[in-house]
Amino acid sequence: MKKTILFVAVLSAISFASCKKERACTCTSTTTFAGSTSTGAQTKTYKDVTKKQAKTLCVGYTTTDGSGAVTTVDCKLN
Repeated sequence: MKKTILFVAVLSAISFASCKKERACTCTSTTTFAGSTSTGAQTKTYKDVTKKQAKTLCVGYTTTDGSGAVTTVDCKLN
């Protein structure tokens, strides 16, 4: 009985410890304005997050400012 309780305790401790990790999100931005295009890349590291949390934080988007410049950011979880 003691071995079973110990085994369950160790197994649950391992499962909780392995869920949260350091995850990297790489985003590439492309800005287009008046026929010219500029690009850039940035990597952000999230510590102690689950994969689901990292996917929520690492998202792309598209914006257009008042002058007509369109910026598209494409993000990928590494």
